Amino acid sequence: MDSTRRRYLAGVGTALAAGLAGCNEGGTGTGTEGDGSEPTDTPAEGPGQIGSGREGREAPGGTPMAELPNLSGELNLYSGRGEALVGDLIGFIGDLYPDLTIRVRYDGSADLVNRILTEGSNSSADVFYSVNAGALGALAAEGRTQTLPDSVLEPVPEGFRDPDANWVGTSGRARSIPYNTEQFSEDDIPDDIFQFPELDRFDGAMGWTPVYGSFQAFITAMRILNGPEETKAWINGMQESNVATYGDEFAIAQAVADGEIGAGFANHYYTLRVLDARPDAPIDLAFTENDAGAIFNVAGAATVDTASDATLANNFIRHLLSAEAQEYFATTTFEYPMIPGVEPVQPGGIELPTVDELNPPEELDLSQLADLGPTLELMREAGLNV
Repeated sequence: MDSTRRRYLAGVGTALAAGLAGCNEGGTGTGTEGDGSEPTDTPAEGPGQIGSGREGREAPGGTPMAELPNLSGELNLYSGRGEALVGDLIGFIGDLYPDLTIRVRYDGSADLVNRILTEGSNSSADVFYSVNAGALGALAAEGRTQTLPDSVLEPVPEGFRDPDANWVGTSGRARSIPYNTEQFSEDDIPDDIFQFPELDRFDGAMGWTPVYGSFQAFITAMRILNGPEETKAWINGMQESNVATYGDEFAIAQAVADGEIGAGFANHYYTLRVLDARPDAPIDLAFTENDAGAIFNVAGAATVDTASDATLANNFIRHLLSAEAQEYFATTTFEYPMIPGVEPVQPGGIELPTVDELNPPEELDLSQLADLGPTLELMREAGLNV
C-alpha cells in the first residue's frame, strides 16, 4: 500500500501543478477567509504544487503522507479556512484514500465555534480547522476538544501548539510593516509599534484595516499587553496622523507597492503575494519587536469532543503537518510552515526572517486573542466603525 500511495502522490502532485500554478488573487482581493483574517481567493500567481514543491525549491523535509497512517471512514471537517485557499489540499488528501469521505462545512472560525457550542453533544463535527489560535482557544475553554496524541503534537515546536494538547498549529503568519522602498528605508521603520503615531514622517503615510480580523487580533493583543487606555491612545494617535483606511490587508500591500501609501500594518504574506506576481515592486517588510505589532498567530486544528472516530480525526490533523501539506502552505498561501524541514517562500529577493528570528511578545498566550468583545467596544469608543 505504501508504494501505491507514493506513486499516487507523485502523480496527483504533478497533475495539480498546472491548476495550482494558474490560481491568482481574484477580483480586487477584498474577499476574506471566514472571519475576515485572510482572502477567500487563492494567492498570487505561481504557487507551485502539492507534494513536490515550487520550481527552484528543494524537496520539503518532514514526514511525507506515504509514511503516515492510512485514512478511512467518514470525517466531518468544520473549516474556518476558506475553500479557495485550502480546498485543493483537503481534496488532495481525500482523493489519496479511496475509503475516506471528507465532508467540509466552510464558515467563519468564530461562527463555527458558536455552531459547535450550539449543537452540543449532537454536533457532527470531528475536526475543527481554524484560521487563528483564538478560536481554537475558545473551543478548548468550553471543554469541546479532545487531547491530541504526541504523534500529532511532536512535529510542531512548543510555542505553536496548546500546552494542554487541545490544538496544534498548522501554519503561521507574522504581523509586519510593509513599506515602499522608494519612500522609506529600513532604518526609517521603528521596531516599536507605539512610535508610529509619534513620528512626523508617518503623517498621512500609513494604512490600516480596522474591520479586518487580523487587525482586530492585533488590537486585542495590544489591549491585553498594554491595557485599554494606552491602546485607545494609540488608535487616536494614528487617527490624528491621518492614517488611511482599507478594506483588507492585501489591498494595503498593493497600495504600498503602488506608492499610494508609504507603509501599513498587515500580515507578512500579503507582501509576499504582491512580490510573487510583481518581483520588482518597490515593497519590503519590517518587523517590530516584543509588542502587539509583532504577534505571530497560527492557523490550526483540534479534534472535537463529538468526533465519532478520534483516531481518524487525529490522523487527518497529522496529514496537515505532512511534508506535502507544509510545502503547500509555504508555496500556496505564503504562510510560515510549522515544521522545521520546510522553509518559507521568499519571492522578489525579500529576506524573510525565520520564525526563530522574529520577536513576538513572549508573555502573550495566543488563545487570549479570542477575547474580541472588549476590543470591538474599545475600537468603537475610539471612533472606529467596526
